[in-house]
Amino acid sequence: MYLISILLLLILILISVAFVTLMERSVLGYIQLRKGPNKTGILGLLQPFSDGMKLFFKEQNSPVSSNFLIYYFSPIFMMILSFILWTLMPYSLNVYSFTLGILFFLCCSGFSVYGVMMSGWSANSNYSMLGSIRAVAQTISYEVSMALNLICFLIFTMSFNFLDFNLFQYNIWFLFFSFPLFFSWFSSCLAETNRSPFDFAEGESELVSGFNIEYSSGGFAFIFLSEYMNIMFMSLICIIVFFGCDINSIMFYIKWVILIFMFIWVRGTLPRFRYDKLMYLTWSVFLPMTLNYLILFSSVVMLIYF
Repeated sequence: MYLISILLLLILILISVAFVTLMERSVLGYIQLRKGPNKTGILGLLQPFSDGMKLFFKEQNSPVSSNFLIYYFSPIFMMILSFILWTLMPYSLNVYSFTLGILFFLCCSGFSVYGVMMSGWSANSNYSMLGSIRAVAQTISYEVSMALNLICFLIFTMSFNFLDFNLFQYNIWFLFFSFPLFFSWFSSCLAETNRSPFDFAEGESELVSGFNIEYSSGGFAFIFLSEYMNIMFMSLICIIVFFGCDINSIMFYIKWVILIFMFIWVRGTLPRFRYDKLMYLTWSVFLPMTLNYLILFSSVVMLIYF
């Protein structure tokens, strides 16, 4: 049953990734006062599948000077890591329960740095190397504030299990007394997933396409899929931590779609940050703010219990 449930989940995730890309292209189209993809199938519903077929049937080129094995397996590593994260999906009737789910999430999100670093380094291209260096510095920096954000709420739940967030938010969501932390978390999620306005690893204006510049066909598709799976997973964690976690409710999925829409909305409206401002934001704004919240929440809990 465990294997069947995980396989079913992964198939559904891959299908939903396809439709998230369609949603992104349509929303960006309307933001820019043009039509998105609307010709292939009804309302463009078959567009993601035609894009996927085009990508996987294209010829795969690799640079002559690349470290071929690392270059070839980096996208696969990134894809497998994104799949592994989805085992944390908080089913109410759990086939498999993670009592240390939050620690597992932090470990896996830390590992994602290696995929980007190896794919950028192994291509032996200056642009991809610069993109991977930027991505590594950015991801490591924002992981600190992201972990501290989670620790702020672990003080209340006293558990590393994601399911316990559902019990503790039965009457009131954590969002209502930690509104600034939500924006800190959401910004950290944007930076962790290399999304606009923090998409420095793929800065088209200066790095052509960053760490994935030398990838074509299946390699690019794997990087693309892992990125969008991470976006969906970060939205899921955001809902679990801030908006209640009742997975059996239809509202859970509506909130999930709204969060994914916010990722797209930010991309369509905000210009790219400057790199030094990105680093300043996490170390000088988010880090002190989360530390202050941590002291406040721990003081409140100590007053209640002692």
